[in-house]
Amino acid sequence: MDASASSAEQPEAPAANLNKAEAESYLQSLINKTLRVYTTDARLFVGTFKCTDPQSNLVLSLTHEYRQPSQQKLLEAAAASLESDTLRAEMTSRYLGLVVVPGEHIVKIEVEEFVSQMKNRSILGRPDIYASA
Repeated sequence: MDASASSAEQPEAPAANLNKAEAESYLQSLINKTLRVYTTDARLFVGTFKCTDPQSNLVLSLTHEYRQPSQQKLLEAAAASLESDTLRAEMTSRYLGLVVVPGEHIVKIEVEEFVSQMKNRSILGRPDIYASA
């Protein structure tokens, strides 16, 4: 994340203004939910959130890793789509299982859920910490 970016440019995280008890409750509400974790090396991990620690490391189970296509794959895709206006290159993926994602390398975390799940959630009677869809 860019250190020079102002808070007005970046959306505020739901747990940013919570006290310790609320933050713990929020983290507990995420246990066993599917998270998308973006890292500093442009990888994406999609897995089931199991736990965290004081260093913000995340443990995910049933995890898939996704990588951006290599330069060679992008060049091949560009050569194949000379007649088209769009370039399509697939991300590389692999199944990892149980992983620990170091907190220092986490750029962004997203909760993967359906609209029906978003309508039914509540934490400590504070629906204001969730953006409505």
